[in-house]
Amino acid sequence: MRKTAVVIGAGPAGLSAAECLAEAGVKVHVYERTSSPARKFLMAGRGGLNVTHSEDIGKFISRYGEAAERIAPFLREFGPERLRAWCAGLGQETFVGSSGKVFPKSFKSSPLLRAWLRRLAELDVEFHLRHRFERFDGQQACFENLEGFTVAQADAFVLALGGASWPRLGADGGWVEPLRAMGLNSTPLRPANSGFVIPWSEQVSGKFAGQPLKNIRLLLGELSVRGECVVTRNGLEGGAVYAVSRQLAGIVEAGQTPDVRLDLKPDVPVEKLAAKLSRPRGKASLSNFLRKAAGLPPAAIALLRETGALPADPHELAQRIKAAPLDVRGVGGLDRAISTAGGVMWEGLDDTLMAKAFPGLFVAGEMLDWDAPTGGYLLTACFATGRAAGLAAAQWLRNSESR
Repeated sequence: MRKTAVVIGAGPAGLSAAECLAEAGVKVHVYERTSSPARKFLMAGRGGLNVTHSEDIGKFISRYGEAAERIAPFLREFGPERLRAWCAGLGQETFVGSSGKVFPKSFKSSPLLRAWLRRLAELDVEFHLRHRFERFDGQQACFENLEGFTVAQADAFVLALGGASWPRLGADGGWVEPLRAMGLNSTPLRPANSGFVIPWSEQVSGKFAGQPLKNIRLLLGELSVRGECVVTRNGLEGGAVYAVSRQLAGIVEAGQTPDVRLDLKPDVPVEKLAAKLSRPRGKASLSNFLRKAAGLPPAAIALLRETGALPADPHELAQRIKAAPLDVRGVGGLDRAISTAGGVMWEGLDDTLMAKAFPGLFVAGEMLDWDAPTGGYLLTACFATGRAAGLAAAQWLRNSESR
């Protein structure tokens, strides 16, 4: 009789597991809380889908911090090169950007997802949408749906329920307590790759929210990150911010005040900038003068004004531009964090991602206890652990037949 598997969660990890199981001849049912698969994946591609990174695999693995040793085998098996080849197999060629990040040539997530869903349909994978996972009851998974309640039995299960960031897109961490009741424990879920919370004036939050700050340097104490960010109504978001959000959260949690500064002209030495600011201002407003003499866009000038009265002395003004202090009060919550730190503890899983206490139950993706920076690392680990769980579940089913 044909074996069956239930995959819970239709993000990249869940779809990867489903693909591997179906290719092994297993009948796969995918259960998803929302009305369509991979909603967070689609949102991630709105500004250009960064699927992975081209750097050396050793350096790539080091990005996963404390979890690097546990996640390394899965990344070595299905890392950046294999992920790029997989994309090409779906007709979505990729390219390496100037920063080393890898993007589809279409620069979008929707063509890749459509091609992937077509492949899964050809493999006879069935989707059950608007099914919210509630708990396990013996050998069956229980779901709440529009009709009330339903259960699903299978020979193997893969959990790929995501973390708890952007809950409106499907992952809200609601699986923590049901799994804990089964004895599968998690470390606390907390925001990772989060924006800064800054109490802007109405001028900034009302007029400049959504405006980018390109080619800046963000300074947190001794840490220095080049990149860009975006002004939001409540602070700052973007790659440069996410790169230091973990360290900033630790400072705030320790009851300390973080020393955060923005270098708005990182390529211009302070003396050269001061010389430009020494030119006669004439009848120009200060904003126009800063725009022309220092090359600052309106959003940067608005943030500069948030730092207090601007000095008249050109050298002091140049120093302010090179190290504009920000009144950062903390990091954003899970509702807008890019990803989630914490999750199912590795100690409860074997080397194939199967729960030690529950044979035939595998765990993958962001619900595992790891986190990583943006730049393609998050998606790659979801693909890699999803495939690993799917392959391991298929092998476990083959072994169960012989048993």
